[in-house]
Amino acid sequence: MMVISNSLCPQYLRVSSGGRLCIPSSRYSWGNRKKQTLRLVCTSANKPPVKDLCVESKVQTLLDSVKWDEKGLAVAIAQHVDTGAILMQGFANQEAVLTTISSRKATFFSRSRSTLWTKGETSKNFINIHDIFLDCDRDSIIYLGKPDGPTCHTGSETCYYTSVSDLQEQVEGSKLALTTLYSLESTISQRKVELAAAQSGKPSWTRRLLLDKHLLCSKIREEANELCQTLEENEDKSRTASEMADVLYHAMVLLAVKDVKIEDVMQVLRQRFSQSGIEEKISRRSEG
Repeated sequence: MMVISNSLCPQYLRVSSGGRLCIPSSRYSWGNRKKQTLRLVCTSANKPPVKDLCVESKVQTLLDSVKWDEKGLAVAIAQHVDTGAILMQGFANQEAVLTTISSRKATFFSRSRSTLWTKGETSKNFINIHDIFLDCDRDSIIYLGKPDGPTCHTGSETCYYTSVSDLQEQVEGSKLALTTLYSLESTISQRKVELAAAQSGKPSWTRRLLLDKHLLCSKIREEANELCQTLEENEDKSRTASEMADVLYHAMVLLAVKDVKIEDVMQVLRQRFSQSGIEEKISRRSEG
């Protein structure tokens, strides 16, 4: 079912992965949000749609606040909920947004065909929506979701893979627009691919770690201890940031050895947001 609820900030529309349309309010904080949520049933999977005038009015009021252009459209950007990658950009009208809310699949308006279209309706690479955000000026929309496969029709993970800096430096090939964390993961993955190739000279530190699991594990323990020391010995923030960077880098090398993506880790973290620590531990015990 779809419900409407109060959330954190009045500047955005938010649709949760549980099928909720959230109309924000600054009166509530994250800690007590679940207790103070106003739930109004809008539709049910088992019964015909129930029209709730209060819900419809609030949804329509929010959509009416969007600065649609003269054709009734606004820019709609799809963003990966775990990696933060910008997947694609299109346009949406009110009907496209409402369809996205009800189907939880990213839906846009095709200007060339003058009709709605859902990303993945042909390729089956849908973008499964977790949240929808409006920007502060109410003239653009973000569909925050998880793609089922490559977003771009070229087979690329995203539609953004042409770097202006590479063009200026005349670097051949293409690369995805990655955030710092995923750029690091990509570099480590490339070093892993290069392990099979013969190498002259002194091996890189990453290569040594990839080839020696005992060295890698000892470094993770060492760096984690040094991170804790910044708290125990009240060292400055820059030292803490530096030690955390060391922990993160070495841990990501271990992930590469185990063929685990940082995206998988982010997904686990996101799924734990609604769980208490006790619930999470019980869940892990039951899985074991």
